[in-house]
Amino acid sequence: MRLHIWKELSKTERASVLRRAALADDRGVRDAVAAIIARVRRDGDRALLELALELERAKLTALEVSTAELAAAESSLTTEQKAAIRAAAANIERFHAAQLPQPLSVETAPGVVCERLTRPIESVGLYVPAGSAPLPSTALMLGVPARLAGCPTRVLCSPPRADGTLDPAVLYAARIAGVARVFKIGGAQAIAAMAYGTASVPKVDKVFGPGNVFVTEAKAEVDRDPEGAARDYPAGPSEVLVVADGSVNEEFAAADMLSQAEHGADSQALLVTTDVSTATRVLAAVEIQRRTLTRRAAIDGALAHSSAIVVDDVAAAIDLANEYAPEHLILQIENPREWLPRVKAAGSVFLGPWAPETVGDYCSGTNHVLPTYGYARRYSSLGVGDFMRFMTVQDLSREGLERIGPIAVTLARLEGLDAHAEAVLRRLAGDAGGLR
Repeated sequence: MRLHIWKELSKTERASVLRRAALADDRGVRDAVAAIIARVRRDGDRALLELALELERAKLTALEVSTAELAAAESSLTTEQKAAIRAAAANIERFHAAQLPQPLSVETAPGVVCERLTRPIESVGLYVPAGSAPLPSTALMLGVPARLAGCPTRVLCSPPRADGTLDPAVLYAARIAGVARVFKIGGAQAIAAMAYGTASVPKVDKVFGPGNVFVTEAKAEVDRDPEGAARDYPAGPSEVLVVADGSVNEEFAAADMLSQAEHGADSQALLVTTDVSTATRVLAAVEIQRRTLTRRAAIDGALAHSSAIVVDDVAAAIDLANEYAPEHLILQIENPREWLPRVKAAGSVFLGPWAPETVGDYCSGTNHVLPTYGYARRYSSLGVGDFMRFMTVQDLSREGLERIGPIAVTLARLEGLDAHAEAVLRRLAGDAGGLR
């Protein structure tokens, strides 16, 4: 990791320090994903079985996980492992249940009632990656809010292992989250299968979940297609920004940074601190801790484009964090809650020394599907509302129309839309013909 004194850097140098790893956006990825999607649309289940063998080296006889496989997965886990999954699910449900929107009804003028109603998205597809590590936590983070929202059709796809099975913890988490149907499908082909449907996989209206560059590109492509499926939001590599002052426990800060670095070589960990001595302490702790960790290749790759940045004070550190808009923002400073109102852009915020990013990933209750790559400036963390649709209703009496109709007529004529005006004027000049 590099150490930078922020006030000594030029504008160009500052931009370079905050630059994230480049997202793969080459023609090769786009062409490969387009070919996979076309193949799945054309050949359906046969293409999925062939791609499992080609890409995951898994020879499958069926795509959907059977009841017997679900039972075997559950029996293979220890009591402690199952208890941890259930406890995490309970916290996630508690936090997300509180997000359920309430119906809204407002009489904007006498006789004019406007409402806002919610409806669950009818069918949703949940993608749980399983590249270098299985992610049962993601099954919970997607499945629990989908169930709370009331989505009638909830399907989950995850890449099969070479022996044709799925990770048992992912399967158990899916069951606890209320996902009835799970499929052994990974990568861009999973997104295509859910977006367009096959003989085995139901077509869904929206796809959710993180993934590699092929999954990300597939989600973007099906989102652009009216016949495809909407996506949750764009995604990039994982990242963390730690704001620290002289009170920081350097071992805690280093551990938080390394927890994100181990996600992959394209991840990024930034330390923004108020003095050089603090930065030096944390960097030394990073170096000591990294030697003991198993995912060294990923960590070393991430640290190669990570930095420690020294600014004048905490206010400047928060301003820099807002500019970067991190996926995870950790405030290891004195009185962190007092600084929270100044935070404008972050996926999830962790206050103080006893709030490691790890609990947000697994079990505090918040969702770990978060906007990355600066998208926190315009996207939010995943929640129940992402699995719902909102629609408005207008209910007018004749008196209500008489009150606001002339306003509509005037505005319609301002816009040169005489048919709009007539739709009001004909009502005001007539009666409802027996209708109220």
